[in-house]
Amino acid sequence: MTSTASKDPLLQPFQLKHLRLKNRLMITSHEPAYPEDGMPKAKYRAYHVERAKAGIALTMTAGSAAVSRDSPPVFNNILAYKDEVVPWMRELTEACHEHGAAVMIQITHLGRRTSWSKADWLPVVSPSHAREASHRAFPKKMEDWDIDRIIGDYADAAERMHAAGVDGLELEAYGHLIDQFWSPSTNTLDAPFGGVLENRVRFAMEVVRAIRKRVGPDFIVGVRGVADELRPGGISAEEGIGIARYLANSGMVDFLNIIRGHIDTDAGLTDVIPVQGMASAPHLDFAASLRDHVSVPIFHAAKIQDVNTARHAIASGKLDMVGMTRAHMADPHIMRKIMEGREDTIRPCVGGNFCLDRIYAGGEAYCIHNPSTGRELTLPHAIAPAPAKRKVLVVGAGPAGLEAARVSAERGHAVTVLEAAPKPGGQIRLTAVSPRRREMISIIDWRMARCEERGVQFRFNTLADEATVLAENPDVVIIATGGMAHTEVLQSGNELVASTWDILGGEVMPGKNVLLFDDAGDHPALQAAEIIAKSGARLEIMTPDRSFAPEVMAMNLVPYMRSLQKLDVTFTVTFRLLSVERCAQGLRAVVGSDYGGVRKERIVDQVIVNHGTLPLDDLYFALKPHSSNLGAADYAALTALQPQTLRPNPAGSFQLFRIGDAVAARNTHAAVLDGLRLARVL
Repeated sequence: MTSTASKDPLLQPFQLKHLRLKNRLMITSHEPAYPEDGMPKAKYRAYHVERAKAGIALTMTAGSAAVSRDSPPVFNNILAYKDEVVPWMRELTEACHEHGAAVMIQITHLGRRTSWSKADWLPVVSPSHAREASHRAFPKKMEDWDIDRIIGDYADAAERMHAAGVDGLELEAYGHLIDQFWSPSTNTLDAPFGGVLENRVRFAMEVVRAIRKRVGPDFIVGVRGVADELRPGGISAEEGIGIARYLANSGMVDFLNIIRGHIDTDAGLTDVIPVQGMASAPHLDFAASLRDHVSVPIFHAAKIQDVNTARHAIASGKLDMVGMTRAHMADPHIMRKIMEGREDTIRPCVGGNFCLDRIYAGGEAYCIHNPSTGRELTLPHAIAPAPAKRKVLVVGAGPAGLEAARVSAERGHAVTVLEAAPKPGGQIRLTAVSPRRREMISIIDWRMARCEERGVQFRFNTLADEATVLAENPDVVIIATGGMAHTEVLQSGNELVASTWDILGGEVMPGKNVLLFDDAGDHPALQAAEIIAKSGARLEIMTPDRSFAPEVMAMNLVPYMRSLQKLDVTFTVTFRLLSVERCAQGLRAVVGSDYGGVRKERIVDQVIVNHGTLPLDDLYFALKPHSSNLGAADYAALTALQPQTLRPNPAGSFQLFRIGDAVAARNTHAAVLDGLRLARVL
């Protein structure tokens, strides 16, 4: 480490009670939904160990490990109420300790933030009957025996974690049961647990007291809690300061991890954990303000996605430890790159929120442009050199093609990329037209920088054809030509419609009275809708789905809805556009329904269709007879990271593959995964 590096605020150690944290970067508690049978087994362990190896000071596991059976996880969380969690957490902790990283775990009772129809079908409990909008259950108002039972469950869970050897634990207190006691909007109990602030804090204090009796005074216990709910009738900033003081002055709480906002709606959650297009580090100054009122260390994380912001947070004394959680999903090696003076190579978090939106939809957390995250056991982050150098030709410089080029170059191959457009990016460049999604271009910029470092040759404004490719005499050809907007979906009148791409690219200007038929449910429809509505047009967005924009998912949908609902936009679900024809007033759109028995008409002056893409695959099929594998991929070998050895045409002079939307319309993560997985085995 250089003397300059040693003065870096982020590289300074921090003493938390008896625990010496070797730097100021942490991964806050989060649940990537990787447990197996409710346990943090090999996949979960590998995820945290990867970040520990790279130098992170503290990795916090288990966003919301459940302490009670009547707190069933709403996605795949760790079950802290089971004794069998102890050896699994011990294995994870010891593996991270080997690399000098401290390990903590977050435990919680979800209260009303779950459903009675999960796990054991037990009633949901809360300090009132108030239903949470996000999870929809009507809770039972807690009785005294519920309170006593759950306090005991917290203590039992803490004892298990102490036995597992973790360095500390964190109590989740925003949106979950503890916070539901704190907030006047969700606590209608009488004294001693309801009413004035002192009573509403009592449950949390009893929980901490019970934990201390089990684990002793030395074990580190912190609270991740809300200090201002930012809603009428909720916890005010003044009450939040009061709660922080109660916790800090108790002598039983070792740190506070500060949150601002509420998470009982999709909109509220998105303000707490901002997505792309929203302000960077919006709650940092507020979290820092708590330092004026309490003497315990202050931790914080919320869209702190770049090193400079994190460094500022520490250097200015705003925080003691700074969380970069989603950033470490994009690049697990941030700290190593800081220490090595390679910050410019950090893979940026683009705030796409593919990670969080997936877990809230019941899937595993994956990064939109780092497919190795969550696949550490099957698709490691490190790229091994190839046994022999080959000549790789990639056609297309979108996310799939650039990933294939990057990985091929890292393996030591000679790589050339042909791109018809004057700039790289493909569909990402269209996506980045929207100001809110401008960060997406970093997916392209980062890969271009890595390719240029490795000597990849780019030829832009080159429309590759069969002769062009054959003249290169390649060993491998990868077709990553993407797709084109598909609008041929109506019974008649397809020639009268335009695509969302036409709107995004500026080839077609918005009309005055527009029908946008969204049969894909993804971002392009909403991006085009914003452009159309902001032009002053009257807009109806129609979908045959029973829910609006299902592929965009909850948190990414919020900014769109905030924009569109303020404009002249009508949202229509469960109706299908059948045909379009010209009429005296403009265009007559005939509308039906998959449910049958309905026929309606709309008179508009413009119809826009969003129906995904069709592959641009002419070049692939032209080259197929010339290839040794006839375009075939061995999927078993591909997923096992084994070489592609199919040779049905021995006379072929090269291997041929196609990836991304050149195969079929999918998303950015799938495109990048295609490129990574294929190039790793070439």
